[in-house]
Amino acid sequence: MTGRLRRGGIAALLLTGALASAPTLAHAQEFLSIKGKTVNIRAKPSTQSEIAWELINGYPVEVIAKQDDWVKVKDFEGALGWVHKPLTSTEPHFLVKADTVNLRSGPGTSHSVVTKLKKYDIVKTIQKQDEWAKVQTSEGQEGWMLEKLGWGW
Repeated sequence: MTGRLRRGGIAALLLTGALASAPTLAHAQEFLSIKGKTVNIRAKPSTQSEIAWELINGYPVEVIAKQDDWVKVKDFEGALGWVHKPLTSTEPHFLVKADTVNLRSGPGTSHSVVTKLKKYDIVKTIQKQDEWAKVQTSEGQEGWMLEKLGWGW
């Protein structure tokens, strides 16, 4: 099951129109994670706006812009939408981008594999060291993954 539950046709329009008008970030990327079982990502910063898609708990999103209590976000595929800020968290997470990722007992390929992660798995970030992130799965399993195999922080 993917982290994205549903995506309407509006997402393509959002991506096309919003990229031209999206402000560029002059500083490092800012990420948030989704807080809640499922959270609506909307076409505009309003609860009355059409739902573009839904994301699940922990899903990392990149902050593109802010307006009042709303945050314009981008997912790992580049789709844009708005989320109500109280439905986000500053707790770091990664979404697995590769088909399979080895979760290792330590930060390096010389460490044993404790389990494998699948594409679209969401893991909580505990610690970072060099190019490695210590993460925890939803089942509580901890281990180290190479950061470039995930998206988030």
